[in-house]
Amino acid sequence: MESNERITRKEILKKFKKKTPLQEIVYRFMQNRMAVVGLIIFTIILLSAIFADQIASYEGAALQMNIAERLQGPSAKHWLGTDEAGRDIFARIIHGARNSLWIGFVATAFSLLVGGALGAIAGFFGKWVDELIMRVMDVMLCLPDMLLAIAIVAAFGGSVVNMILAIGISRIPRFARIVRSSVLTVRDMEYVEAARAIGARNGTIILRHVLLNCMGPIIVQITLIFASSILAISSLSFLGLGIKPPAPEWGNMLAAGRNNMRDYGYLVLAPGLAIFLSIFSLNLLGDGLRDALDPRLKK
Repeated sequence: MESNERITRKEILKKFKKKTPLQEIVYRFMQNRMAVVGLIIFTIILLSAIFADQIASYEGAALQMNIAERLQGPSAKHWLGTDEAGRDIFARIIHGARNSLWIGFVATAFSLLVGGALGAIAGFFGKWVDELIMRVMDVMLCLPDMLLAIAIVAAFGGSVVNMILAIGISRIPRFARIVRSSVLTVRDMEYVEAARAIGARNGTIILRHVLLNCMGPIIVQITLIFASSILAISSLSFLGLGIKPPAPEWGNMLAAGRNNMRDYGYLVLAPGLAIFLSIFSLNLLGDGLRDALDPRLKK
């Protein structure tokens, strides 16, 4: 009897034990099946990019031309077939993932740092500072992201650095607006006033007290802009303004395969599916994080 009572008490305590905020976020995220699917898909893509050299040779399978095996369909030797130069498409896909992901990550980080800083300054100080920064962001928003990126790359050349700057600059206004709106909701909270009262500097207040309490929408925006950056990289490469062949990248693989897509559809299907899955998984991940981080959804 005593052992049964102890077990019952432990079960009751475990059931009603209060979860930490992080545990609640993880729990709500794991309850969203589509978000978990997105996380699994993106994890597979990320791991294949990280361990691309161990999965398939870069110099041998992804770059080396082999005319004797050109335009072969999917087989046990070449899982996704070969292209017009006899290169293994699967090897080029996973090595292309490395290019797309790291360029997208750096471009997103650049736009986050610049746009986040501008949005935090505008939202925290307000008045003429807010007006000046937001009017500049409005001017940048008048141009579509992709058109602005194309204009920058076309003007300064199609190098990787210029492509990162072009994609990063074109997405600065998005981060600036989302960070500004988040800062406006917390800048007058009691803990911010308390930090001011004890003489904390404005920079310290923004970094430690304001931005840390705005991370929810910022994290969601990171996933969405990361997805759009991958699409922009592929679009620029498809237009010949990004990574140039023979270096593997999903966009230039689509451009190279379009001439033979009628007879060899797998040439465009494989890179197109890679772009779709990466963007689809990041959007699912972003939606799941938005729902998990939204305090209004707490039960």
